[in-house]
This record gives sequence, C-alpha cells and structure tokens, in this order.
Amino acid sequence: MKKIFTFLILILVSSLASATLINKAQDTTEVVNLYIRGYEMRMTDARQTIKYADRALSIAKKLNYSKGVANAYRVRGIGEYYIGHSEKAIENYLSSLAAFQKSNDALGEARIYLNISSLYLDVDYDKCLEYLNAAVNLYHTKHIDNKNILASIYLNFGNVYQLQTNYSKALVSYTKSYDIIRQINNPALSITVMQNLGVIYSATANYSKAKEYLFKAIEQAKILDLNQPVAQINLTLAEIYIAEGDFKKAEECLTEGKAYSALSKNEKIDHSYQITSYLLELKRKNFEKALNYLQSIYRQDSIDYKSRNSAALSLYQANYRQEELKRKNEQMMLKNEQIMLKQEYARNTMIGTVILAAFLTLVIVLLVSNVKRKAETNKKLTELNTEISNQKDNLDRINHHLEEIIDERTKDLQLKNKKLSDYSSHLSHQIRGPIATLKGLMNLEREGLVSQEECIQMMIKCVSEIDDKIIDMSDMLHNPQRAGM
Repeated sequence: MKKIFTFLILILVSSLASATLINKAQDTTEVVNLYIRGYEMRMTDARQTIKYADRALSIAKKLNYSKGVANAYRVRGIGEYYIGHSEKAIENYLSSLAAFQKSNDALGEARIYLNISSLYLDVDYDKCLEYLNAAVNLYHTKHIDNKNILASIYLNFGNVYQLQTNYSKALVSYTKSYDIIRQINNPALSITVMQNLGVIYSATANYSKAKEYLFKAIEQAKILDLNQPVAQINLTLAEIYIAEGDFKKAEECLTEGKAYSALSKNEKIDHSYQITSYLLELKRKNFEKALNYLQSIYRQDSIDYKSRNSAALSLYQANYRQEELKRKNEQMMLKNEQIMLKQEYARNTMIGTVILAAFLTLVIVLLVSNVKRKAETNKKLTELNTEISNQKDNLDRINHHLEEIIDERTKDLQLKNKKLSDYSSHLSHQIRGPIATLKGLMNLEREGLVSQEECIQMMIKCVSEIDDKIIDMSDMLHNPQRAGM
C-alpha cells in the first residue's frame, strides 16, 4: 500500500512538472510570436512594433526568458528608430546588447552592432563604420551562419559610402548585399537594397537603371504593404522625374508618397518630401509655393540640427553608459559567480549530509533488523536444542528398555535352549529305552521265547513308562518354573 501511494505521488509530481513545462513552452512561443510580429510591422506602422515589443518584454521578464528579453528590447529599439526617436532606440539597443552578451548569443550581439551603426549613420560616419566592422569581425570570428545579417552589414556599408558620396564603393557594397539576398529570398531586405541601388544610379544620373530598380522595389513593397519603403521610393522617383523635367509624374509620385509617409508616421520622410516639393515648385517657377516650402524646410532644418546634435550627444552619453554598464555587469557577473559557487557548495554539502544521514539511517535499520533476525534465530535454535535433547532422552530410555527386553529375551531363550537340549537328551535316552524294550519283546514274542501274556504285560508297562515320561517332558517344556527334567 505504501509503495502504491509513493508511486501515485511520483506520477502526480511528474504530471505537474510536465504541465508547468508545457505552459512555459507556450508562453515562450507567445513571446517569440509577439516580437516577430512587431519586427514585421516596422516598415508598415512602427508604433505597433513598439506595442508588440512591450507585450513580449513583459511576458519574457515574468518567465525570466533571457533570449526573449534581449530580442524584445532589440525590436523595441527598431520601432523607436523607425519613428525617429534615436535616444530611446539606443537605450533599448544597449539593454538588448547586455542581455545578448550575458547569454553568449553572438548572432544577437552582431545584430545589435548593426542596429547601433544605423543610429550613427546620420551623426558620425566613423562611429557607424566602427560598429559595422565590429559586426563583421564578430560574424567571422564566431562563425555565424546567417546570410541575412551579412547582407544587412553590406547594406549599411553601402549607406555610409552613399552619404559620403563615394558612389563606387556604395555600389560595390549594395551589389554584394543584393547577391546574397537573392540566394536567401528575403523580400523586405531585397526591397531596401533595390531602393538604395536606385538612389545610387539616380545620383550618378543613370535614370533608366535607377527607375528599373525602383519600379521593382515599389511593386514588391506595395504587395507586402510596406508603407515606409513605398514613401521613400516615391520620393526618389519624384526627384528623378524633376531632373528629367516630367513635372506631372513627379507630382503624382509626391502625392502618393505623402499619403504613404503619413501612414508610416516618420517625421524625417515628411521633411524630405517638403524639400522635394520645394524643388518641384522651383522648377515650375512657382516661386511663392517654393518660398513657403523653403521657410518650412528652414524651420525644420533648425529643429533637425538641434535634434541631430542632441541625438549625437545622447548617443555618446549612451555609449559611455554602455561601457559603465558593461563594467558593472562584469563585476556583477563575478559576484554572481562567487555567490553561485557558495550556493553550489552549500547545496552539495546539504545533499551530502542528507545522503549520509539517509545512509546511516539505512545502516541502523539494517542492523536493528539483523539483531531481530539473530534473536529470532537463536530462539528457534534453543527450541530445537530443547526438542532434540528431549528426543535424545526418549531415545536413551527406549534404548535402555530395549536392552532390558533383550536381556530378558536372551535369558528366556537360554532357558528354552537348555530345556530343548535337556528334552533332546531325555528323548534320546529316556524314551528310546522303553521303545527299544518294546522292540526286543516283539522280537522275543515272534521267536516264541516269551509267552504272549507275559509279553503283553511287559509292553503295557513300557507304554505306561513312555506315557509318564512324555507327560513329564511336556510339563518341563511348558512350565517356566522348571529349569530341567
């Protein structure tokens, strides 16, 4: 009964543990689905990206799911970046980087370096290239097998070279990125590279080649419902049509692009549309509208200049905080390792003590059981010895009685043997005498030496004598009081 009860408890505990593991697996799957969904929304509605990331982060923290926390912070930073909040983006990226480094996730760390390089793209080219080179080194030294991130690294190198107006280098980087993307089939990244290739060919006045890439990119972006790329591509197309003098098509691109820009809610793209609208009105010689756009652009540029300076300062401050945080994390990790070692030692000591106590208890139980078994065995042996002793006494008595019986029977046999011997002797001497006399009388009577009457009398006497002797012999044989004839 006790064994059955223990078995049922084990089954119950196992079932509860399995249920806990299943629930946790379901929760972690929800975290992954949330931050992936948020990442997919980055080019459509970046604010939704932040909301999805917040939900994923909340669940991941409750589960203590480190990988989920790291990815949620990263996706949140991407959302902030796409709506133009560089300061908030860097804070989330640094939190994500610390989580990835703590869990030794080289791929996640490389992605963060790539994301931070995008933040520095508008404020510090050297710092941007520094993070890109860090991502490349990590990719090769850790043997990261992920073509998406390598394509993104080449893409960002191309962006830096493009802003530095080094179009030949930019074109080489974009081409490398595009070749990788065609192998891995990443539509969103493919759209971005084709868009940037269009920008490069537009900057070098190769408008036909530029439009070839841009038309492909905008077609795919509309299919995937990517608002921000559609807005950016329309902007480049409008600039090309202005350069070609096709103001009607330029205005169509600007109208469509502004609608998509409003959906993406990106202030930087809105500002770019004001600049392109100013150029269109200037080319049309509509100077009043052009002046209005120019005034708006000037005000926005002043705000952007302050914002860029503020963003640059925030980035440098964040970088300093990152180093401080890294140093503190290392110290904290060292302390945690020491605490874990102490806890492990205490746990091992406790486990050893429990095992020793259990072993001693088992030994004591075995000893007590052995003593009881020995006592029971000794008791049984004593009872057996007593029984054997009683049986021996009985056997001794029986043997003694048998000896007496044997002695008596021996004496009786000896007496009977003596009687038989006497009988035999008496028979041969005492009985045969009268019989011999009878034979002699018969011979005498036959020969006529004695008279018949005399012979009969003598025969009667011999027969009487034989009868007396037979009676005497019978008495001797049957009377135990007589020892002989």
